[in-house]
Amino acid sequence: MAKTSIWRSIANALTGEIAAGHYRPGDKLPTEAELAVRFGVNRHTVRRALQDMQEQGLTHARRGAGVFVLAEPTDYPIGKRVRFHQNLKAAGRMPAKRVLTLQTRPCDKEEAAALQIEPGDPVHVYEGLSLADNVAVAIFRSVFSAERFPGLLNEFDQLQSVTRALAAAGVRDYTRASTRLTAKLATATQALQLNIAEGAPILRTVGINVDPDGCPVEYGHTWFVGDRITLVVEG
Repeated sequence: MAKTSIWRSIANALTGEIAAGHYRPGDKLPTEAELAVRFGVNRHTVRRALQDMQEQGLTHARRGAGVFVLAEPTDYPIGKRVRFHQNLKAAGRMPAKRVLTLQTRPCDKEEAAALQIEPGDPVHVYEGLSLADNVAVAIFRSVFSAERFPGLLNEFDQLQSVTRALAAAGVRDYTRASTRLTAKLATATQALQLNIAEGAPILRTVGINVDPDGCPVEYGHTWFVGDRITLVVEG
């Protein structure tokens, strides 16, 4: 009978401990050095076991932080009102955002069509990371007409919330007019930002939000980590 490889035995032992509740979703596993001492092997063998567990969707590695037990994917409703902070809090997660880019530039044809403005008109672009319990779950890019909302970048910088920034600009409510969902593979840059492997599955949403009069206020792209978020399409 074929012998089980050492790295496989280590992966099985750790998987069993996760199943038994010794490590809960979100918990950090011991370091490679600590596991190497525990099992009496070199760190390369431990690394192979941890890689296998990640490929099975049991753990995820965060650069500079360690290896963590993967939490259950968070349900994220896509319906008439899509609100990041509300969605995450409703799922029992702690939401946060990290600003990557705030800039004003000419819009392209796609952005112009979505916002019902002319190609080349100035737009504000807000790009960032969405986090749940301090783990990156998505990259987002939101685009707004700079002529309609001249001071919006300052609001984003201070509030880091689309809903509150638009409210400060006079848009008290907005709803989702359309959402397109597409499966993608993470690029090298996206993988680095989301702390996942290049080529890992991600879900891209492209949405247009409108004010109560039906006028577009936001054209947004969001790239969700496939195994951290479950998109729930509401009627």
